[in-house]
Amino acid sequence: MGVIIRSLSYIHPDNAELFQDLNLILNDGDKAALVGINGAGKSTLLRIISGKLQPTAGEIISAEQPWYVPQHLGDYDTWSVARALGAEAKLKALQAILAGDTDLQHFTVLEDNWDIENKVKQALEKWGLIHLHESRLLGSLSGGQKTRVFLAAMEMNSPALILLDEPSNHLDRRTRMKLYHMIMQSKSTMLIVSHDRSLLNLMNKILELNEKGIEVFGGNFDFYQSKKMEKVHALHASLNAQSKALRESEKKAKDMGGLRAQQELKGRSVGLSNSIPRIIAGGLKNKAERSTARMLNAHEEKIASLRHIIEATKAQIEEYELLKFNIKAPERTPGELLIEMVDVNFKYNENTLWHNLNFQIKSGERVQIEGDNGSGKTTLLKMITRELQPFTGSYNSTGFSYFYLDQDYSAIDPTLSIYQQIESYNKYGLEEGELKQLLISSQFNPEYFDRKCAGLSGGEKMKLSLSCMLISNQAPDVLILDEPTNNLDVQSLGVLTFAVKNFEGTLLVISHDEYFINEIGIDYSIILT
Repeated sequence: MGVIIRSLSYIHPDNAELFQDLNLILNDGDKAALVGINGAGKSTLLRIISGKLQPTAGEIISAEQPWYVPQHLGDYDTWSVARALGAEAKLKALQAILAGDTDLQHFTVLEDNWDIENKVKQALEKWGLIHLHESRLLGSLSGGQKTRVFLAAMEMNSPALILLDEPSNHLDRRTRMKLYHMIMQSKSTMLIVSHDRSLLNLMNKILELNEKGIEVFGGNFDFYQSKKMEKVHALHASLNAQSKALRESEKKAKDMGGLRAQQELKGRSVGLSNSIPRIIAGGLKNKAERSTARMLNAHEEKIASLRHIIEATKAQIEEYELLKFNIKAPERTPGELLIEMVDVNFKYNENTLWHNLNFQIKSGERVQIEGDNGSGKTTLLKMITRELQPFTGSYNSTGFSYFYLDQDYSAIDPTLSIYQQIESYNKYGLEEGELKQLLISSQFNPEYFDRKCAGLSGGEKMKLSLSCMLISNQAPDVLILDEPTNNLDVQSLGVLTFAVKNFEGTLLVISHDEYFINEIGIDYSIILT
C-alpha cells in the first residue's frame, strides 16, 4: 500500500482555509509530482503526510514511515551529518563496541551493520561530500550541501515512501543529473513538489492541487501541459459560443424593446380613433404590453446569465492560460561590444576564484554563465554590474543599462505596497489608472494593491518585477538572471520563460534548470572552473 488521503482539510491558525476534503490514492511505486500555484498548500500537504503537521480534519493512511526532505533545511542546522544520514546511533554503538563496551544495547542498535562507517563514506562520496566529517553540523553547510546530505541519506536508507519538497533547488547541473538518475532507478513510492520540469518529466503522475481539490493526470509534465492546452482551446471555443449567444440575445432584447414601443404607440392610436370601445382597447393594450414585458424580462435574465457565464469562462482561461509579458527591444545596436574582461581574477579569503578570465560579450548575445557551486558565478555578475572590482586584470565596458532578476527578486522593496512598488519605477509619468490597469493585466487583484510586497509569493514578485521593467524609461540593454526559477510555481515559470525567450536585448543568465535554458535559447556559455 502506498498512501491514501481521505477527506483531508487544513485551516491555518488565523482561520484561513487552505484546502478542504482532499482525497487521493498513491499506489506502491508511483512517482507523482504535486503542482499548483504558490500558496495552494503543496508544502503543507507534504508536511501533513510526513506527520510533521496535523490536519484539521481527515486522515492519512500508509503502512510506511515517510522519508521527508523539506524545501528549507534551516530547522536541521543543529543536526550532525551522521544524524541526517540516519546513522548517528549506529556509529556511536559501533565506536562503543570497538572501545570494548560489550553492553547488549549497542549490539541491538547496530543490527549487524558492522560496515556502517563504509556505508556512510560511500554515500557521502557519491554526492561529492567525502570531505565532510560525520560530526559536522549542517548549519555550517551551504544550501546545496545540506540537500546533498539528505539525498545521500535517502539513497543509503532506501525508504519505501519518499516525500521531497523542491529537491533540485541549490543543486548544480552535475548533482541534478545524479538526482534524476536516482529517481529513475528507485522503486520507492515518491511524492515530489518541484518546479524543475526535467524532473517533472520523470514522473508517471501529475497531481494538481487547486481550489477544487486534487486533479490527477496520468502521465508526465509534458502530458499534463498538453491536457491543459486542450482545456484552454475548449474554453476559448466555449467563450466564442457564449459571446455569440450574448450578442444574439442583446439584439433580440433590443428588437423586443422596439416592438413594445410600437405596441404602445399603436394602442394609443386605436384608443383615440374610437374604432372599438375604449374598455376593450385598453384591455387589449394591457395584454399586449404584459406579453411583451414577459418576453423582454426573459431576454434580460438570459443576458445576465450569459454575462455571468462569460465572466466565469474568462476566469478559467486566465487560470489556465499563460500570462504573456512582451518586453520591448532596447535601442542598442546589435553586435556592439558591451563587456570585455582581460586576465581577470578575484579572491575570497586569499582563495583565487579564476585564473586569468578572458571574454567579450556583444549586444544581442544570449550568454549562460556555468560552473559548479562555489565557482564564482554570482561574483562575476556583480563584477559586470560593478558592485565588485577585479582583484587583478581589467574590465572594460561601453556603459549599459541593465535589469537584475535574482532568485530573491531583490528589485522588490518589501516595505512598499504593490502599488507603491510599481509607482517607484514609473519613469514615464503614467497616470494612476494606467498603473493599476497594468497591475490588473499582470493578474494582481485590485483588492490587494495596498498589500505589502513582503507577503508576496515568488511568482507574484517575479510578475511584479517584470511589470516594473515594462514601465521603466526604456528596455534594458542587458537582462541579468541569477537562478530566477527558484521559488517559482510551474505556472509562474512559464510566464518568466515566455518573457525571457522573447527579449531581444543582451541576456546573461545563471541557471541550473536545463529545461529553462533550452526553452529561452542560449548562444554560448562562459564556463567557470
